Formats: sequence, structure tokens, C-alpha cells
Amino acid sequence: MNESIPARPLPSPADFGFDVEQRLESGGARGTREQPLGRAGVIRTPHGEIRTPAFIPVGTKATVKAMLPETVRALGGQAVLANAYHLFLQPGSDIVDEAGGLGQFMNWDGPTFTDSGGFQVMSLGVGFKKVISMAQHEHASSEVIAKDKERLAHVDEDGVTFKSFLNGDRHRFTPEVSMRIQHQLGADIIFAFDECTTLLNTRVYQEDSVDRTARWAVRCLDEHARLTEERSHRPYQALLGVVQGAQYEDLRRRAARGLAEMTGADATGQRFDGFGIGGALEKSELGTIVGWVSDELPENKPRHLLGISEPDDLFAAVAAGADTFDCVAPSRQARGGTMYSSSGRINAKAATQRRRFEPLDPECDCYTCENYTAAYLHHLFKAKEMLGSTLATIHNERYIVRLVDRIRESIIDDTFLELRDEVLGRVYGLDVAREAGARPVPAG
Repeated sequence: MNESIPARPLPSPADFGFDVEQRLESGGARGTREQPLGRAGVIRTPHGEIRTPAFIPVGTKATVKAMLPETVRALGGQAVLANAYHLFLQPGSDIVDEAGGLGQFMNWDGPTFTDSGGFQVMSLGVGFKKVISMAQHEHASSEVIAKDKERLAHVDEDGVTFKSFLNGDRHRFTPEVSMRIQHQLGADIIFAFDECTTLLNTRVYQEDSVDRTARWAVRCLDEHARLTEERSHRPYQALLGVVQGAQYEDLRRRAARGLAEMTGADATGQRFDGFGIGGALEKSELGTIVGWVSDELPENKPRHLLGISEPDDLFAAVAAGADTFDCVAPSRQARGGTMYSSSGRINAKAATQRRRFEPLDPECDCYTCENYTAAYLHHLFKAKEMLGSTLATIHNERYIVRLVDRIRESIIDDTFLELRDEVLGRVYGLDVAREAGARPVPAG
């Protein structure tokens, strides 16, 4: 006899959540609400919790380069972030979907993020570099907005046309396409499709871009709601809206307020589950800019700062209200032999490391430092052995993950200022630590 099978509940925003556990009591920026912006909390996803603040290692193509997923977990990684554009090109988001989603495809059982492809709008569109310059004076406009170089991304009102860097094929990304790809990838946390600009775009262009990103955000909400209902066999995916606006306070605050209040045009019950802070940030003003945004966003939703991992930036951003971070820098720099340490940067290839028969950083608890010497790491890099990249990446990722974990602990036990001054004083020098402490907090 056939028994009726209960209908499976539809995926619901209730499957995702964020709770603030402790606020930063000292050393944190205060907004117009007269309360500290920095906080420690917990993000709940269908694949586990993320205790914040947290650094999220980047696995662009469903792998943190040179490492096993099990190693990422062992070094303290709570989640990983992959790139929707790159996985769309290879192997294809449909392949990942058939595999059961990003986590199952890469053998990662924890929470996952995917970005929207918005960063590639900038990195491929300007025809120059893979990173955003954080200092406006570093490059001439002709270098960053590279007129003499082929642009692989062209923006219009409806979306972006990409030319694949793999084979030259043309692809079209719209808000709807980005949502479909990210739903197929199946990450727990996904981002609305946005236009990422540079510091050297004009004020007029920044205004147009913020407005365009807002119009795309509404379309993302509608398509996200439609796909969530259509794909009820998958867990709920939290959608984060991305705040742009470069270094302009009025644009950042307006963009944040708009996203915080936004619903879909058709799916009027669909709101953003959290928020990303993206785009061009002048490094010296990072904390101030993040503070403007945090001041306008709701307290009960998480804030992810895209593309940040330097120790001074992490302290500034946490104090200004950011909860999670991602960046390729720790792994990319490791593969080149540039290593983080408790006393500042170390070049693993330098001659000074050749006969250094001690851990690269004696204060580090990573697998590399507990089992190998700086001299051996130096040898691997000079001999161009693949193991060098693996051991170096383990160290750098562990250093940043552990640092952010320590920042979380310092919020809970109210030792944030002491930790900040200790870490920045040793990494950059006492003057830099004092300067970080003296930076103006965001204006209310």
C-alpha cells in the first residue's frame, strides 16, 4: 500500500540567520545610532555556522590553490568562497549542479560562498591587473582605465558582455544569468550582480554605476525568489546585496540605505539576507568608508567586506562593523614566497633563509611551522618544487584565519585595543599601530 509522503518544506530565509553575540566596547567606531559598529556574532547556514568576525579563504575555481579542502578545514577555515564567473567558464555551473552543488563537488562539507561575477566586470573591463588599486595616486588613469588594451568586459544597462580569457568566446551576464549560475553552484551565501568600479572612474560615472547596480539588485531579488521556489530540492541560499559608491560618503550611504529597504519588484516579500561591501576603497579611509555603510545597514544581518586580508585593514574593518572577509592575497602571495609572520613580511626565497633551521615563524601553530624549517621552505622555492606552494599557502592562510579568530576573541573579552596595538606594532612598527589608533572614526 502506498503511503502519502509529506511534502518537503520549500527553502526559506528562515534557514539562514545571523545573531550578534558581543559588541565591541572600546576602540570601535560609533555611528549615528550611538552604539559600537564592531561586533562578534554567528551566521547560521544549512551547512553549518560561521563564527564572526571570520576570514573566508578563497577557492576561486572550487579549490584553494595548492591545498586539499581537508587542509583548509584543519587550519581553521570555516567556509570557502568560489568565483561564479570562473566556474561558469570551467567546468560549467551545470556540471557543479549535477554533482550536488559546490560543497559536494569539491568535497567541502562546510558553508560556501560564491561571488556574482561583479569583480570581473572591473578586472576584465579595465584591461589592467587582477586587483583593485587601494591608492588613487599609484596609477595613471591611462593605466587603470586602459584605453590601449583590449577590454574583456563591456557594461550596458541590461548587463555585461564578457570575452572569455580562456578561448575568446563571448558570454552575456545579466542579473538573471548571475542568479541562475549561482543557484546552480549551490553556495549557502551568494551575491547580487553588481558593477565594480575603480577609484579613477569619475564621480559622474560612480553615480550612474551605483544607480545601475541598484536596478540590477531589484532584478536579482526577483530572480532569486523565482529560482528558490523552482529549485525547492536545494537548501535556501542567502542573497547579499552589494554596496558600491567608491570613496564618496553620500553615494555609499545612499546605496546602503537603498539595499537595506529594497524588495523585488514582483517578489515584494523578498529582501536581502545580508550585505556585501565592495568596489574601490582608498586604503587610508577603509575604516571610515566601511563605517558609513555599516551605520546605514540593519544590525541583524551580516556584512561581508570583499577582497580584504591585510592585518591593519582587518582591524580597521572589524572596528567599523564588518563581519566576514575574503581575499586571494594570502594564497597568491604564498605561491610567490611572500610570507606573513608575527614580526612582519618574510621573503622565503631570500638568502637570509637559506640556513635558518627553525620555523618560518616560531610563534605560528600551523602545520608548516610545526613540521618544517625556513631553510627547507627556502630550498623548495629555489628548486621550484610544488610542495613549497603548498606549505607556504598553509602558513599564510592559517596566519590570517587565526588573526581574525583572535580579533573575535578580543571583542568578547574586551581586549581589542591591546591586540590591535600588539599585532600592528610588531608587523608594521609602533608608529603604524599608533596611527591606526588615531584614525578618525566614521562621522555620524
